[in-house]
Amino acid sequence: MDQPAHEHRISLRGVDTLRLLGQGDRYLNEISKNFKARIVARGSEIILLGEEQELKLIDRVFTELILMLNRNGELRHADIATVVEIVKRGESPDLALKQPANGHPAIVYTKSAAIKPKSAGQMGFYQATQKNDIVFAIGPAGTGKTYLAVAIAVAHLRDRLVERIVLTRPAVEAGESLGFLPGDFREKVDPYLRPLYDALNDMIPADKLRRYLETMIIEIVPLAYMRGRTLNNAFVILDEAQNTSPSQMKMFLTRLGINSKAIITGDITQVDLPSKQESGLIQIREILSGIEGIAFVYLDDKDVVRHKLVRDIIKAYDLHQR
Repeated sequence: MDQPAHEHRISLRGVDTLRLLGQGDRYLNEISKNFKARIVARGSEIILLGEEQELKLIDRVFTELILMLNRNGELRHADIATVVEIVKRGESPDLALKQPANGHPAIVYTKSAAIKPKSAGQMGFYQATQKNDIVFAIGPAGTGKTYLAVAIAVAHLRDRLVERIVLTRPAVEAGESLGFLPGDFREKVDPYLRPLYDALNDMIPADKLRRYLETMIIEIVPLAYMRGRTLNNAFVILDEAQNTSPSQMKMFLTRLGINSKAIITGDITQVDLPSKQESGLIQIREILSGIEGIAFVYLDDKDVVRHKLVRDIIKAYDLHQR
């Protein structure tokens, strides 16, 4: 026998309902899609009808959105998706309200923190991705290139600006060939692609990530498997791009289709190609520099976000190589 539906009312007195619910109630409709309960805006209140535990979650969503609206003066579509996700995870209801100490915007939220630019260089990288369809992020290890790139892609997918994410890396490093690596295909490529999986695991709940991977909404593949494809409505990331040849770099860039964006990351001081092989990442700077819609961003030791000694190590190597 079905349990009787519970009713709960949320007062909107003193709240700008147009800004809270969105033009044509689009924010309200977005919230409704995420719950089974009936959600109705009537006058100066919202009426909820459904299972009691779910009504408590919806109440938390609106409480947080109202606080966010009062503080920021407006809401974005991304705010709705973020708050709903945080509340459904059972996180602290004030997590989305935490203003980054450095004033930089939060891109996505993990279970415990907001992912955001942590330095001027990272902020420049983030801003470049908002203004350009193709962005090259070049800098040493530890500067957050890959992690930030994945966060930006996840945010685009969350906000429905793209339909899928494709992450790729050259699967051949330090002169190794896939044919000489042990095990089956997955065993061969996983060591090279693991950092991409790790970043996604931080940003997307495990069950949702599993579903995205199974349905290929998110795809992680070696660069060699990009050949011959056209990627429409996609956010594409090429990581470790310093280990691409010029022909591989051209192949990757020409995969982009309609309404797609790309981030290419790499460290030109860590090229693992054979000594006579030119790096596609180094060459591409001369070829594409100055083209509108394409940006090159350079990160350095001031942008390192790992252990405090990593910055000193990078500086020491730079001095040694001069």
